[in-house]
Amino acid sequence: MRYGKYRFLAGFLLLPLALYSVLVLSPYGQAFYLAMTDWRGVSAQRKFIGADNFVRLAHDPMFWAALRNNGLMLLVVPLTTVTLALVLASLLNLGGRGRRAAVEGVRGAAVYKIVYFFPQVLSVTVVAVLWNFIYTPNSGLLNGFLNAIGLGGLTDSWLADPGVALWAVMAVMVWSAVGFYVVLFSAAMQSIPREVLEAALLDGAGPLATFRHITLPLVWENVQVALVYLGILAMDGFALVQIMTVGPGGPDNSTEVLGLGLWRNAFTYGRFGYASALGVSIFFFTLTLAALTLRLSRRERIEY
Repeated sequence: MRYGKYRFLAGFLLLPLALYSVLVLSPYGQAFYLAMTDWRGVSAQRKFIGADNFVRLAHDPMFWAALRNNGLMLLVVPLTTVTLALVLASLLNLGGRGRRAAVEGVRGAAVYKIVYFFPQVLSVTVVAVLWNFIYTPNSGLLNGFLNAIGLGGLTDSWLADPGVALWAVMAVMVWSAVGFYVVLFSAAMQSIPREVLEAALLDGAGPLATFRHITLPLVWENVQVALVYLGILAMDGFALVQIMTVGPGGPDNSTEVLGLGLWRNAFTYGRFGYASALGVSIFFFTLTLAALTLRLSRRERIEY
């Protein structure tokens, strides 16, 4: 009987595992192999050169510029997005007026969530083009708004200023991502028993104390997931930089990112082996980031 059970399970798992191996594991293995060759992408000939591509990568100033920019994005985008999403979700679910409203949330919260979530239904291309128009120096919405309220001295060529361009791109990344995490954190907050929040109110806990000692610990697992996914987003940034910035990657490499370097080396310079080495580096950076994030943000699970 037991032998028949295992054969039955193996029969069901064989096809999914075969598909996973062919469609997922095999491309990874090919990328690792190509990273150790001089393949140009236009012929079947490739020469095994070992770790030479990785040595070149370590001496490539563009790689270090991209890594520096991705590192800054890694610090700014996840923390800003999670903070804004937690604040907005708390205001929607726990920020109403009156005693009961502080437990049940504000009126029209569902409508606000739809509005916040709206950027998620737009493709990254649409988002990039939309914000390109907003950042346009002469006729853009942002500079026009600043001029209209008497702050014309703050206007800038947002995507042409090396000191501002990367921050402008990061603002778009935060804007496009925060709505999803507002909905995610709102769902987690709505699962918190109302009795727990009411008990805190009866004990005299204020909004900040309730958020710090009750709400945040109970939604911490969702925060962990958000930090991992946003970290992966920050290690990418290719599409927005490719569409929005001068060059792309400019001005003066101020918005250069790892994904853009990979694309340029592969499809502009025809150095597919070198691009694969860059892709393998991104893979291990991302894997290490996810592991460290989960490890450093781990805390004791709270049951209720």
